[in-house]
Amino acid sequence: MRVPSNPIAQALLEALGEPMLSTSLMLPGSEFTESDPEEIKDRLEKQVDLIIHGGYLGQKPTTVIDLTDDTPVVVREGVGDVKPFL
Repeated sequence: MRVPSNPIAQALLEALGEPMLSTSLMLPGSEFTESDPEEIKDRLEKQVDLIIHGGYLGQKPTTVIDLTDDTPVVVREGVGDVKPFL
């Protein structure tokens, strides 16, 4: 579960009224995820229905917590405070 602080993501979630599934964009042959909206548009605009240019958000990794057992386990520490989940 991710709780984004991005205002565009927040507006989409509010308009949908339900959870949204997303993933990082890693194109075949690439070592890194794509985060430059202009580059994404140049490479994919003929293959997708909609691209929302929300600005340059950078490459800040998120925190990942495994909640599959009774005790939460921090898999990756990044953006976000893990204390409320531990």
